[in-house]
Amino acid sequence: MLIYPAIDLYGGKAVRLYKGDYAQMTVYSEDPAAVAEDFVKAGAERIHVVDLEGAKDGSTPAFETVLEIKRRSGAFVEIGGGIRDDAAAEKYLDAGIDRVILGTAAVRDPDFLERMVGKYAERIAVGIDVKDGCVAVSGWTEVTEHRLGDFAAAMQDIGVCTIICTDISRDGAMRGTNREMYRELSRDLGIDIVASGGVSSIDDVKALADLGIHGAIIGKAYYTGAIDLAEAVRAGAEGEQK
Repeated sequence: MLIYPAIDLYGGKAVRLYKGDYAQMTVYSEDPAAVAEDFVKAGAERIHVVDLEGAKDGSTPAFETVLEIKRRSGAFVEIGGGIRDDAAAEKYLDAGIDRVILGTAAVRDPDFLERMVGKYAERIAVGIDVKDGCVAVSGWTEVTEHRLGDFAAAMQDIGVCTIICTDISRDGAMRGTNREMYRELSRDLGIDIVASGGVSSIDDVKALADLGIHGAIIGKAYYTGAIDLAEAVRAGAEGEQK
């Protein structure tokens, strides 16, 4: 299982939110690219980046910061947040970012999603943010009527190769990950699933690896020292070998 340490960007800084609440924001670093370099030193090969400003307003204010993260880390970098039209997606992909994550746009503009998947294939992922079993959009500020299982299955039917699924209630809360949710997704789907939200211990990493999950995103647990990233990378690799 691959480990994706996370960098959430706001105002050019690496921050974390508590349960997606912009009013409960902690700044962890003034230099996000340096954080990315530390990830690579610990053995991580992939980095998950979220533009929190873009997620709210549908723009790409973190573009230059994301490119700097890619340039200085040399890692596989995926970016989500505010990518809601062809121009935004192509801006990142043409600049060398490895994968873009469509969230709100995947819900509200399925034609756009299908067009991007048709053009870029595995370089397009869909972020599914879940609150009370339903899909949330617009930086988690709006909950739709789409049920997780049905929506995820629809993404697979469209040809999406990877979904990144976040349980909002656990994001940044250090309560452990929603193992049952990922167990069901893994059972029902045949595409890559990346677990996000609440991965707060090595036991969480091992449990997800045992489920056959493709990847796990680690955010607050890294920044608070609850998870040693190098140990998590090793645990994920060992899970793949079982």
